Amino acid sequence: MHYLSVTIVRFADDGRPGWVTCEFTDAEGRCHTLIDKFPLFACQEEGMPTTFPRPGIVRCEQLRRWHDPRGRELVRVRTSSPDLVTSTEGLSEFTVLAGLISTATE
Repeated sequence: MHYLSVTIVRFADDGRPGWVTCEFTDAEGRCHTLIDKFPLFACQEEGMPTTFPRPGIVRCEQLRRWHDPRGRELVRVRTSSPDLVTSTEGLSEFTVLAGLISTATE
């Protein structure tokens, strides 16, 4: 299993208790926003957050890994597998710097 590091930035809204907004930046510097239930993004078993920002993760499928002409290690991931997570723009595939991807929660 692969994990994409995100930052949990706030509760999504009062009408959806337990839902949070997360952000991460892709390899081109574009910020993406994900909204879903807090346990989906929690790094460990923990209660609801009381302070933000806080680190989080989202499970993802690694599609490809390579080095670009600038020498950066890039990873193409899909967040819709296994948990059906998509961005607020409806995207689920992203190219990110390899440092944002891990294979274990620490």
